[in-house]
Amino acid sequence: MLTAERHRAILRLLAEQGRITVAEIAQRFDISHATARRDAVALADAGKAARAHGGLLPANFFQSEPHFRAKADRQTGIKARIARKAAELLPHEGNVFVDSGTTCLEVGRILIERPDLRVFTNSIPLLAHATEARATLTGIGGEARKVSLALTGALAQSWLAHLRFDTAVIGASGLDLASGAYTTEIHEAAVKAEVLRRSTVRMLVADAEKWSHPAAVHFAPWSAFTSVVTNHQLTRESRLKLASQNVKFCLI
Repeated sequence: MLTAERHRAILRLLAEQGRITVAEIAQRFDISHATARRDAVALADAGKAARAHGGLLPANFFQSEPHFRAKADRQTGIKARIARKAAELLPHEGNVFVDSGTTCLEVGRILIERPDLRVFTNSIPLLAHATEARATLTGIGGEARKVSLALTGALAQSWLAHLRFDTAVIGASGLDLASGAYTTEIHEAAVKAEVLRRSTVRMLVADAEKWSHPAAVHFAPWSAFTSVVTNHQLTRESRLKLASQNVKFCLI
């Protein structure tokens, strides 16, 4: 196969799958890893695809991240149902971290009604509920990211260095069954990864739109979580794969 033909075939696969790795290119076209990497670089340099985390994403992938308010208006009923299910599985006392993001906000709104909880968060919208919270609500500090309304950066990281959590509720911008959880921005990824390292119980909450659509920055493999709550129906094989990594799958 000529290089130009292979490139067209790679782009067709990318359009079908939404993402393709260098390893997949090498295996699919029976070429070396080095040649597959050169193909990926060539397609990205030509503006036909975007490079991220060892592979390619659609060319327009990085052009716009929806604002928090736009995401909050999508799948509102589903997110509320996910939040109720998640809250059923979460404690009524102890220390819990609630991540930024619209689904996590729904979980947080339930948890701050529990007076024996201490809730830590980097979610500006959740902190806006401080005056009505029955739980002790603490912001971790950091730089306000305008698109996601999350507190991130060096100050947030320094706060986390002094904290440990019984439970963490984490959101994601995209999920890949093979590799785990993704977000759109490197500083948010760093906060999520650090919280997971500092938590005993680690719950991922995600609606069906997030599955099979990995975002730009990988922040955790599946083994980093103890449970996932979602409305996305997985195949038996996929559920077994999660179970093999000690992840409890909770379908609403």
